Amino acid sequence: MDELFSQVVYWTWWIIAVVLVLLEIAAPGTFFLWMGISAGAVGIALFIYPELAWELQLAIFAILSIGTIVISRKFLQKNRQDQTALSNRGKRYIGRVVVVEEAITNGIGKVRVEDTLWRARGSAASVGEQVRVIDIEGVTFQVEPVSKD
Repeated sequence: MDELFSQVVYWTWWIIAVVLVLLEIAAPGTFFLWMGISAGAVGIALFIYPELAWELQLAIFAILSIGTIVISRKFLQKNRQDQTALSNRGKRYIGRVVVVEEAITNGIGKVRVEDTLWRARGSAASVGEQVRVIDIEGVTFQVEPVSKD
């Protein structure tokens, strides 16, 4: 085993890093990217300390790979939750007061939001009444009457 790893030099790790990044480009999933960065870091460490034992090289690679993958997953998961409204155009209308365009009867009608008609579900309301958007399910707004204080 020592003979096999005795041929490993810094540029070997850099080649591994490039291959892993290319794999990430071919099959995106932010998994190989972090392993590629970790392999590049091991290459840099080996360039600085050429006598670094192969066991330590593999340990550094494993620790960096696992650490960067875990951290990136937590970061990306947090950001994904923050951006859910971006992929659901209707969420930005929650809380907005809109006008009933087609009477809400039997719990279903239509409301006008800017230049678009949206399906609405809520209590009965006639054309021209104002209702407040309280939620959205798919492409249907959940509405409630606006209280007239």
